[in-house]
Amino acid sequence: MNLVTGAMSGLGHGFYSYGFSALFKPISSELGFTRAATSVSAGIGRVEGGLLAPLTGWLVDRFGPRWVTIVGLCFMAAGLAMMNFVNSLWSYYVVWGLMVGAGSNLALTIAADKALTNWFVRKRGMVFGIRFVLIGIGGVIVLPLITWLITTSGWRTTCLMWSGVVLAFVPLAWLFVKQKRPEYYGLLPDGVEVEPGSAVSTDDMIDKGVEYAASLDENEFTLRQSLRTSSFWMLAVARTFVMTVSAGINIHCIPFLTDMGIDPTVAGGMMAMMVFFTIPSRFLGGFLADRFDKDRLKFLLAATHLLPAIGIAAFLLNPGIATVYVLLILFGLGSGAFTPLDIVIKGRFFGRKAYGSIQGASLMLASPVSLLSAVYTGWVYDTTGSYATAFTVFVAIGLLGTVLMCLLHSPKPPARVTDIHQFM
Repeated sequence: MNLVTGAMSGLGHGFYSYGFSALFKPISSELGFTRAATSVSAGIGRVEGGLLAPLTGWLVDRFGPRWVTIVGLCFMAAGLAMMNFVNSLWSYYVVWGLMVGAGSNLALTIAADKALTNWFVRKRGMVFGIRFVLIGIGGVIVLPLITWLITTSGWRTTCLMWSGVVLAFVPLAWLFVKQKRPEYYGLLPDGVEVEPGSAVSTDDMIDKGVEYAASLDENEFTLRQSLRTSSFWMLAVARTFVMTVSAGINIHCIPFLTDMGIDPTVAGGMMAMMVFFTIPSRFLGGFLADRFDKDRLKFLLAATHLLPAIGIAAFLLNPGIATVYVLLILFGLGSGAFTPLDIVIKGRFFGRKAYGSIQGASLMLASPVSLLSAVYTGWVYDTTGSYATAFTVFVAIGLLGTVLMCLLHSPKPPARVTDIHQFM
């Protein structure tokens, strides 16, 4: 399951999140859009993801992640195929912003994260570290390939070809993405063996699973209970900060590099290098998460805000090729570690029961800011001819996130425990 969801998210996110930077200038140039207008489409997908996130979270909590994943893959594949026929701003927004965005958000985020969160507690950090390493490897592979395909075949054909890649994962999702917790299959999280002759009923197995998680200091919260904690809101704000900076940098990375006179193919390779540096930090973040007390994970999260801020500041203070590499490397290291750490700490703080709904609520708050960030970054360039002002704002946001995470603390266990047996 981890291998399939990791490869699926790697190739899907690699195209949608990172590959869009390679598609950016060709689409903008052919269709005559400004950079701000071109950025809106990516932002629409993020806002839509935020609006869909609570519903997606509820669906995967209530019915399991398999069907949500399959529907999302079909939406994404259909949208990529329809990019071949886009000829206007409105059709571009509908197809890339709504269809491809909806598919990506349904298939590649909450559903996959919920499936793995259900099956692992003590080993969750390592499992998510591996998953996001696979995503990073997918990005490294995809970016140069997309850049080459666009150069040789055009952006429309490239989107059509990737539609087939996405569609190929539908049968794999059916076979390998589990609908329910391991307790429903007579197993416990982390592969822990059940004593022979015990816990023969599903209800007994679920109770044993909750007891096992509680022995590792993980308590079960409902969405409503989590919303009453300051920890939820601090993590939601931190995710908003990260998505703000990431949207601006990831979407405008290749345009920013080519504006410096760098060849588009070389720029694609440089962005792939940035993604490559997410790989060790993704793995290390997951590895350390399993070995840190949950109240000390905040310091790892603080570092994920600080490193990109240092990299961007270094470039602003001394613009040049050398500091561009500093920016890309530190941004890759910081942004790579954030997502697995964010997922692990939410599981540690709030448990498995309502994980999908809790993560969905967090994304609903953070996603609209991604639209504003992408458009703002494009608008800054359109009006000033430089990304410097936007980058300065990103440095300030990174420093604020660092301070906020240092103040984070784990929530107290809920006063009232709700019935766990109604959840997947």
